[in-house]
Amino acid sequence: MSHFSRLPEFGKEFGKLSKKYSSLSRDLSNLEDVLKTFPTGSGKNFTIIHSSTKTKVVKTRLACKSLRDRSMRIIYAYHDVTATFVYIEIYFKGDKENEERERIKEYLKRYRD
Repeated sequence: MSHFSRLPEFGKEFGKLSKKYSSLSRDLSNLEDVLKTFPTGSGKNFTIIHSSTKTKVVKTRLACKSLRDRSMRIIYAYHDVTATFVYIEIYFKGDKENEERERIKEYLKRYRD
């Protein structure tokens, strides 16, 4: 069984964005349904940006109905052994160009394989 959790930074970002985009909670739930079947994603909307024996960090597009044809970006870590997903970052591509690589590095330092 899969377990989903969030970093505190993700929670703050998600809270701000969900006030602005009302469908975001439902959209994230739809993503979780996909991840339960395909943990590292399927298709061109998923990019593995870090891979080790037990952990993969994936960047994905999250289709957001409130944004119509545009999407959010979500960075998450998938821990293979425990089937755990940890949301690291969420952002709207129109507001922010790239993910915070420093946050990903810090996460990987804290949760080494």
